[in-house]
Amino acid sequence: MTSLTSIAERYGRLDEQEVRWLHRLVADFQLLADLAIGDIVLWLPTGDEHGYIAVQHARPAGAATLFYRDIVGQPVRNAWREQVGRAFEEGISLDGDSPEWGVETDAKVRAIPVRRREAEPSIALVEQPIAVITRHANHADTRSAGRLERTFKECADQLFRMIADGDFPDQAAPSGPRRGAARASDGLIRLDQAGTVTFASPNALSAFTRLGFVGELEGESLAEITTELIDDSHEVDEALPLVVTGRAPWRTDIETRTVTLTLRALPLRRGASRLGAIVLVRDVTDLRMQEQTLITKDATIREIHHRVKNNLQTVAALLRIQSRRTKSDEARTALQDAERRVSSIAVVHDTLSEGLSQSVDFDAVFDRSMKLTSELASIHSAHVRTERLGSFGVLPSGYATPLALALTELVTNAVEHGLAGRQDGLVRITARRDDEWLTVQVCDNGAGLPQGRVGSGLGTQIVKTLVTGELSGSIDWGARASEGTEVTVRVPLGYIREDDEA
Repeated sequence: MTSLTSIAERYGRLDEQEVRWLHRLVADFQLLADLAIGDIVLWLPTGDEHGYIAVQHARPAGAATLFYRDIVGQPVRNAWREQVGRAFEEGISLDGDSPEWGVETDAKVRAIPVRRREAEPSIALVEQPIAVITRHANHADTRSAGRLERTFKECADQLFRMIADGDFPDQAAPSGPRRGAARASDGLIRLDQAGTVTFASPNALSAFTRLGFVGELEGESLAEITTELIDDSHEVDEALPLVVTGRAPWRTDIETRTVTLTLRALPLRRGASRLGAIVLVRDVTDLRMQEQTLITKDATIREIHHRVKNNLQTVAALLRIQSRRTKSDEARTALQDAERRVSSIAVVHDTLSEGLSQSVDFDAVFDRSMKLTSELASIHSAHVRTERLGSFGVLPSGYATPLALALTELVTNAVEHGLAGRQDGLVRITARRDDEWLTVQVCDNGAGLPQGRVGSGLGTQIVKTLVTGELSGSIDWGARASEGTEVTVRVPLGYIREDDEA
């Protein structure tokens, strides 16, 4: 549970919409810290003697932090208590200087109230702030700021003003994964109301140069530049025009044959008036190539599993045809057993071909495998129902295949040797799983072990080999107190975790 959520539940001062708003806000905390070139702290009111407590902290990537120890979970100190309290109660931004509270240099502090808007469709402003942000900048740094630093701070001030007005974060912005998202240090472009570039950081200019642009971005229309750079070999995202003009808080990619740039627009406004936008730029060529490689790999693996499943089903069909044409009862039984075993393995590969993971929900695999027992029971003039209790959980494919085959053999042995000719047969499979072991019990109400001894047939040998050899587990046969047989299989999960880590 995050600190924000846990503290909100502890003090009970925030409702669900307020917590959701703050989560969207803190998702951009690193961006705010980088633009402000200072530490950013989010404070929530506690309603007790502490007044406010820190729930989020972001350090600037391009400057030294003023806090060398984590302050999340700590109450506001006396140096800022009045300033933070006034910002929260009066809903105004306040500046103040403080050399206190564990910083090695003087800190210039600004407190900004955090307001939110109602959920759509009303999106009305809620006047009472729900939290306070403090920005801590190095007051002792007297060097003159360059144009890049001034632009960053101007953008930060505009975003802080929007936070106080309830206009940031934008409710229309997507809340998807942030992997590969552009950061301020990757490249920043400032647009005016008409979409003309008024500032482009060196990294942003370098990114567009790699895309094929020659010249200066400043003074040019970003929409016209991107239109000229896009080639016909890639589809154009319909969101691109809105992003490059700064009219929507969305993300999009610009692709050529060799370079991919990701763009994120943050519209700037004051009330109903548009002030322009910030466009963050990042070269994600290597990242997109890695993602494409993974997608291709996943698709290839799924196709392999699909073809293996088809081939196994073909083999099973050939065995079925051969068993129907053979005249020897012994040969027919052997072919039918082989067909069932091949079909059981095909179920695992069919499940793997349906998903992207190389692990499977073994409950679904086992339930599908158990459908094969109905045909087997009809051959032996028995009416048998199977019952599963508990859950196997998710298992990697390397363990799912031998376990499915072993359990299918155990159920088959119960039907063939213990429940043949019975009309009230029951096979109960109980699965128990903890951090160390997977324990499976297969019980039936049949005739039990002949003379109390375990058989030496092919099915029994297959089960022993799979459980002890492939799964590094143990198997125990025994007679039930009333009637039937009980088989217990134990598989260590430590090997599964080691394989996952590898």
